[in-house]
Amino acid sequence: MQDNKQTALSGIKPTGRLTLGNYIGALKNFPSFQEQYHPFIFIADLHALTLPIDPEELRQNTLDIAAFYLASGLDPEKSTIFLQSMVHEHSELATILQNYAYMGEMSRMTQFKDKSRNLNEKQIGLGLFTYPVLMAADIILYDTKVVPVGEDQKQHVELTRDLAIRFNHRYGDVFVVPEVSIPKTGKRIMSLSDPSKKMSKSDPKGDIFLKDDEKTIRKKIMSAVTDMESRVHYDCEKQPGISNLMTIYASLSSLTIEEVEAKFATSNYGTFKREVADLVCSVLIPFQERYRHFLEGDYIDKVLTKGAKEAQEVASKTLKRVKQAIGIYQVK
Repeated sequence: MQDNKQTALSGIKPTGRLTLGNYIGALKNFPSFQEQYHPFIFIADLHALTLPIDPEELRQNTLDIAAFYLASGLDPEKSTIFLQSMVHEHSELATILQNYAYMGEMSRMTQFKDKSRNLNEKQIGLGLFTYPVLMAADIILYDTKVVPVGEDQKQHVELTRDLAIRFNHRYGDVFVVPEVSIPKTGKRIMSLSDPSKKMSKSDPKGDIFLKDDEKTIRKKIMSAVTDMESRVHYDCEKQPGISNLMTIYASLSSLTIEEVEAKFATSNYGTFKREVADLVCSVLIPFQERYRHFLEGDYIDKVLTKGAKEAQEVASKTLKRVKQAIGIYQVK
């Protein structure tokens, strides 16, 4: 990796089954991402513990994401690919940073309010409340300049910026203040069964899972909710279902939304859905073959071990700098 590139960081939490939304929002962009930046790509397994999860499910999801990363085109020689829990500096910096975060700003985090709304107050774990502080530590540890995220994570990156600025104001220029990057097309892929909701790993009918077979993928797309207009036109308010399918098509092709609209100007919904299904399958079926290939043998373990070593070399320097700034005595 070239050191003159800006550092960028991205991670996926190993909870639930990854969807087409995850592919469009993150995985498909990784090959160009690693050419443009000095990338740290991790599996956020500590974040997965904020809500109850079966241990075996966590292990399998972690392995899946590692294979998905490699299947997407990530190269361990160009990207640092690692497991969050293998780099203890993440947890240690989070412990320090939580002293600079305020209860009020944490309680205003949208994801915390959404995820805790249906839980009894006695069932809400502290990790769910402090999740954004650990995320801030993830980002800050690598002097990250660019953080590509979906709109739902933008607030957490803004908190990270606030914490970095607050810390720097008190101790000097210790942290790099990161910038958020949100993709223009495909930043929010919606459920096929309810286009008012994001495709979010938990809707078997509305989610296209990355391990769905071709028959299932085609059935879900052909059954996608649309409207009565029968016109391929982009309008998220009046035609959210067809607009979502247009976003998927545009995101997986080299076309803009306007070009997709022009291409299918005379097509009915059935024809358009079949074209969307053909395109999705042409992308996901080869992707699945590469995924299965990387699950063979111990290659993934070797990649994660190598990546953790590389990540820790950088993270340890940042943590040492933080301890020096705040006055924690460090034995020589």
